[in-house]
Amino acid sequence: MKKYIYVCIAALGLSACSSDYLETAPESEMGTPTVLSTTKNAEMALNGICKAMTTQYLKTQGCNGEGTILNWYGTFTGNDAQKSNHSGWQNVWNSAYHLSNTRTYDVYPWYYYYKLVSNANAIINNIDNAEGDESDKHFLKAQALTFRAYSFFRLAQLYTNRWSDHHGDTDGIVLRLDESLGEHALSTQAETYAQIYKDLDDAIALYQQSERVRDDFYQPGLDVAYAIYAKAALTREDWQNAANYAALARQGHKLMTPDEYQDGFHTPNDEWIWGVYEDEQQNISFYSFFAYIGANSSTSNCRTYPVAISKELIDQIPATDVRRSLYLVPTEAEYAECNAAGRSTKSLYERAKSEYADRLYFDQSGKLTSLIYAYMQFKFLVDFYPGGGSFPIIRAAEMLYTEAEADMHLGKETEAQQLLFDAVKQYDAAYTKSTKTGDDLMTEIKLYRRFDLFAEGNDWFDYKRWGQPIVRKNREQGGSFYKGVFDITIQPEETNAWTWVIPQKETDYNKLVD
Repeated sequence: MKKYIYVCIAALGLSACSSDYLETAPESEMGTPTVLSTTKNAEMALNGICKAMTTQYLKTQGCNGEGTILNWYGTFTGNDAQKSNHSGWQNVWNSAYHLSNTRTYDVYPWYYYYKLVSNANAIINNIDNAEGDESDKHFLKAQALTFRAYSFFRLAQLYTNRWSDHHGDTDGIVLRLDESLGEHALSTQAETYAQIYKDLDDAIALYQQSERVRDDFYQPGLDVAYAIYAKAALTREDWQNAANYAALARQGHKLMTPDEYQDGFHTPNDEWIWGVYEDEQQNISFYSFFAYIGANSSTSNCRTYPVAISKELIDQIPATDVRRSLYLVPTEAEYAECNAAGRSTKSLYERAKSEYADRLYFDQSGKLTSLIYAYMQFKFLVDFYPGGGSFPIIRAAEMLYTEAEADMHLGKETEAQQLLFDAVKQYDAAYTKSTKTGDDLMTEIKLYRRFDLFAEGNDWFDYKRWGQPIVRKNREQGGSFYKGVFDITIQPEETNAWTWVIPQKETDYNKLVD
């Protein structure tokens, strides 16, 4: 895998509350048209946006590009994952900070995605005049449009209400389409999704006009544009487009074999539609994605606070499903000996040390330094220490569940049953095609989506768009969440309907946003 080679066209700053909040560089010194005067330079700039997805930001622990969004905003805040006894970040995992417009947790996604947008805009608005082949121009512009659409979509997921609450008739985001980065009023939510659709329509047309295909899994391509379209349409409750584009996105992407699925999710394979590449020579060490989730990571965050799957979720998955082996499921006796947070120092500890030795971290003396907790996951494993490796953003399996869910809303239950069967069968030889219908079938589709995509950053986002409450039960209630720390219930209408507030840095700078 080649290293990233890139030119970073624009950088958003957060050091002040005036116009330098969105100051661009190095345009002010060189001028963007000069930097992007050739398709070769534009290609390096595009690769720079790919690299921006695995870069440390804000000099803050854990702010590592796309990995932060998947971990902090999609997984740890959701219904099905727990950072064991990580009570120090209780307020983060319990969604207590998204109404505070000065906290880093509220600022970060806004900062990060508008950084990607500003870089994409530089390419979109200048590539037509660059020196180079027309096919290359089409392809690079399509890639930049894909990045912009994805960034707007993520911002809409976080900073706007769920679609079912207002059906687009509510505040959207700031649609920055030019390089001035000046003051802009908020769009409506409907206008936001219309722009996402337009960017993807334009990108798809340009990909199809170009003779090129992407070189690597971490770069946008036609299948990535289809997949983002499917995700956006599903969130917007546009069921027909969700089904259509999900089917297109997974063409040519076979599901992982059971062996590939259990390999550790750190190396790309044919199922990954899009992902983030981290090079060992250009990694961000203790701040990377796997430094917070890798079961065998050498970081204290992983060794002390391993990620565990919810007992309630894993208990609904048959023992015949080979993917269950990626979780330390205790017997009743083993669970009884664990402490209140689920930690074991006895028989479950010994079993983990024996059966999962290759998925835990032992120091140079051979001592196991990873703490052992019931239901801890072994799905994500580092590729290199302390916490490096590539990871998926979108897989073909997600597109199967997306199409199945959309088909249910379209009244196509037979098709949904087949899609669910296609998603599960190769991992569970005993699984037979579901005969459930209506709400029961939808519940089964959601169940397997939650399990299959566990810790891949979809959990909180799915529960928000479903309008379902987060219900985390402690041991006494039949669950596994740490009592008094993570065992909470959050109703869909609570905490601003799960909508992050616009950061003060934006409203201080942009007087058109209240």
